[in-house]
Amino acid sequence: MNLSTSRTWWKTTVGVLLTAIMLFPVYWMLNVSLTRDQDMRKSPPDLLPAHGTLSGYRTVLDEQLPYLGTSLVIGLGTVVLTVALAAPAGYALAKLRPRGGGILSFVLLAAQMIPGIIMAMGFYAIYLQLGLLQSVPGLIVADSTLAVPFGVLIFTAFMSGIPGELLQAAQVDGARALRTFWSVVLPMSRNAVVTVSLFAFLWSWSDFVFASTLAGGGAHEPITLGIYHYIGNNNQQWNAIMATAVVASLPTAVILVLAQRYVAAGVTAGAIKD
Repeated sequence: MNLSTSRTWWKTTVGVLLTAIMLFPVYWMLNVSLTRDQDMRKSPPDLLPAHGTLSGYRTVLDEQLPYLGTSLVIGLGTVVLTVALAAPAGYALAKLRPRGGGILSFVLLAAQMIPGIIMAMGFYAIYLQLGLLQSVPGLIVADSTLAVPFGVLIFTAFMSGIPGELLQAAQVDGARALRTFWSVVLPMSRNAVVTVSLFAFLWSWSDFVFASTLAGGGAHEPITLGIYHYIGNNNQQWNAIMATAVVASLPTAVILVLAQRYVAAGVTAGAIKD
């Protein structure tokens, strides 16, 4: 075995071990979700459920579907609002070069450093006056504040790499800035659109701070609050709790797997200049 082969084998082994360590909580979540209540406190625990059961998943389908539906509506609404705001802003910063664009980019970057709980308290005071507490539109707007600054930066980086000749050709054909953006720039920015949409959905789907502050106790609560209430009410039924976590993780995992190549292209856009 030569030195190069030895190094490759060593790196592969370390990579596999680190991956196994990172994925172990996911495996254990699946394992517990299929374990019977009477087998939950066995010592040592079963590495695989000896007598698997789907009772936890049946409980989830009976009790958690409204929370999942609310999270889906909030996630899709956040995606639509984020792309609708971030894409035109990114186009303006990348191609129209407005005055103060550099300062605006810095402000957007700084906005991502504001702790979520501070923003949540600000939203609470505003929503209390507007009557938007415990409402789905209120959560969509709040979650979008996390995604829009990131989306603008991604769109700006991506659209900066679009050749100016294409925009000039559109202008020669009589297209104004809005038509150029809609017909030329946006279709070419598919990777950025997918990237921003994915992250916006993930942030809204996993949000707990805004949900607990702005929607707690309401009729429309997302899955993060559903899990929180479920743990508090059923802290002995760990198979149902873990089954809830598995079901809540599936949409994001599937979307991430399907969109990963678009995300890789969207995130790295603008990193290399010709």
